[in-house]
Amino acid sequence: MMINKSLFLTYLYLLIYILLSSGVILYNKWVLSPKYFSFPFPITLTMIHMGFSGAVAFFLVRVFKVVAPVKMTFEIYATCVVPISAFFASSLWFGNTAYLHISVAFIQMLKALMPVATLIMAVLCGTDKLRWDVLLNMLLVSVGVVISSYGEIHFNVIGTLYQVTGIFAEALRLVLTQVLLQKKGLSLNPITSLYYIAPCSFAFLFVPWYLLEKSNMEVSQIQFNFWIFFSNALCALALNLSIFLVIGRTGAVTIRVAGVLKDWILIALSTVIFPESAITGLNIIGYAIALCGVVMYNYIKVRDVKASQLPPESIPERLTKEWKLEKKSSDNNISDEDNTRNSSRFSSMSDSAVDEEAPLMASSRLSYIARSQLNSRDT
Repeated sequence: MMINKSLFLTYLYLLIYILLSSGVILYNKWVLSPKYFSFPFPITLTMIHMGFSGAVAFFLVRVFKVVAPVKMTFEIYATCVVPISAFFASSLWFGNTAYLHISVAFIQMLKALMPVATLIMAVLCGTDKLRWDVLLNMLLVSVGVVISSYGEIHFNVIGTLYQVTGIFAEALRLVLTQVLLQKKGLSLNPITSLYYIAPCSFAFLFVPWYLLEKSNMEVSQIQFNFWIFFSNALCALALNLSIFLVIGRTGAVTIRVAGVLKDWILIALSTVIFPESAITGLNIIGYAIALCGVVMYNYIKVRDVKASQLPPESIPERLTKEWKLEKKSSDNNISDEDNTRNSSRFSSMSDSAVDEEAPLMASSRLSYIARSQLNSRDT
């Protein structure tokens, strides 16, 4: 029986993504943990990732021209890329610091809070509205995480605060990406994202690194192992490239399912690789409750997208009606400003009619909720 090549490649890319995502998280934990490689400098490790990824992205964009840069003005860079980079750097900093205090399994359980954090930030920024069905799901997720935390054997307040802070910083970055970049018509794939954001994130990390880690590194006896850090940064870069492949071949629902599967695999692997991170029955029960809330939330979001879709033939009809109404109300005197507004309305209508279930091409935009499930602190 012949295997469909396209389907085979899709599952292969998903497998690569799951393996790389799990591998990067476990590798970071091994490098930072005082019981193993013992390099307790999470900001330094994050700066190595950003510096390496930014350099490779520069060569891919400017030298080898694998992908083309977007039209980036100084105004867009200052008002969009800079704040997004600041929160991206913060989420990586706090997320990696959590590895010093809590287990990988518990970190993955806390990451179930990502939809809650994203919804809160979206409501505060005015990009989403609070609804009772969504609120109940978020309450279910929160209760599950609380139960899981209560069942954690080695519960650490500092590590938990670091991880939760990193989750909210990542959620704000995702919302800002939607508000700032997408409203300006910019679409960044993982390579161009690294090209613009990684150097800026590196610069933001320099300040806390200088204040918090530089002096400790000077007096520590840790030897810099080039191959350890090079391979670690290479894995982080490969993860970003695998995300590029996965987004290009799958839909948002598939990505969400892959993310949930990855979390379960990672929790199981972490207990084998790091025996001190034992999990309890209460951990599993709490996480299962939280996942039920996440799955129901994803279902609601996909259902809303389908409900908001219009049949293809109705779009021109609706545009014609709006144009006639505007023409009548303006007494046949339409200015250039009105034309621009009509164009932007058409663009926003087209965006709202995108089917998240349909295969996404590499150049397509992925909703920020889907990206949160895919990108939630893999690096």
